[in-house]
Amino acid sequence: MMIATLLAPNNETRVAITPGSAKHFIKLGFDVAIEKNAGLAASFKDQDYEQVGVQIRDKKNILETANILLCINEPAPQDLEGLSQGALVIGHIDNDPQSKLISWCKEKQVTLISMNLIPRISRAQSMDSLSSQANLAGYRAVLEACSEFHRAIPMMMTAAGMIQPAKVLVLGAGVAGLQAIATAKRLGAVVYAFDVRRAAKEQVESLGAEFIEVSQDQDSETKGGYASEVSEEYKKLQAELIDQYAKLSDIVISTALIPGRKAPILVDKKTVEQMKPGSVIVDLATSRGGNCEVSALDKTIKYGEVTIVGLSNLAGLVPATASELYANNLVHLINLLAPTPPEITLNPNDEIIQQAVLCHQNQYLPFQAIKETQNA
Repeated sequence: MMIATLLAPNNETRVAITPGSAKHFIKLGFDVAIEKNAGLAASFKDQDYEQVGVQIRDKKNILETANILLCINEPAPQDLEGLSQGALVIGHIDNDPQSKLISWCKEKQVTLISMNLIPRISRAQSMDSLSSQANLAGYRAVLEACSEFHRAIPMMMTAAGMIQPAKVLVLGAGVAGLQAIATAKRLGAVVYAFDVRRAAKEQVESLGAEFIEVSQDQDSETKGGYASEVSEEYKKLQAELIDQYAKLSDIVISTALIPGRKAPILVDKKTVEQMKPGSVIVDLATSRGGNCEVSALDKTIKYGEVTIVGLSNLAGLVPATASELYANNLVHLINLLAPTPPEITLNPNDEIIQQAVLCHQNQYLPFQAIKETQNA
């Protein structure tokens, strides 16, 4: 039974298997292979892998022999040509019924597991790669903002005069937002944070930030702990509140996402036009359309005198750490899938399997269907 990964396309710097995770897989009885230079962008050399027993192979050979293919992002079907029937592909894959990848996997009878769909329950925390990567993205977002902001962040008392601390507004207090708050506070900024979920207030205040909220009795949190849609009246009040604080802020970090939907616009063009000259917006939601109306996917642009950073893969800017965390998430998932390693078993009664399996034996969402039948 072989676990493998390929050199990631499209300038992705992370890798799904690290030398550390490979050692664990080998200990479980798996053969492990990677494509040549797959870990180089994350500072893992081929010889680092070879020293722990990993085989370095070409792409064609890996696709022909791999039983489990670990990916960072959603692979294109053409990049999987040659993968054998019954193989298992794991990665950050969207649940889109029109997906070419899902159609291809159904036709080829390849099993597809999405790391995006790992449920937020206590026993799945060690497999929650969305959180591990978002944590790093929030940290890196603040560093990117600081590098674009042409002033000091903390308060400083100097003989030449007093420097006021920068004001940072964080929109969305999920994993990325909370890490952005913590990082900005460590750097000495005054931090404000907004979230539609009531539960976020205590978390924000525990980090020393001021929680700003719309004065309306509405809680917008799903059972899974994510933000949900809000009413039109709430949106109007929300826009007024964000506009007020964005104008006061030097840096805005926006992290708001709604699973399976386009990112909500929180900072509109009019607000950007009235922000302080030299201020910075870092939009972490550009892969879903962006929280800022004028942000651009994977670009840093100037809109008037405001700098807007729209990098979608901020975790990839700390690739060694991001790879280690993601690889550990996959190790814990494989431990679940292989109760008697190296054999893989998909337990249809396991909530994690029911949620995360997208395609199996030419069926789309087969285990989710089992769960729905059981709950009927």
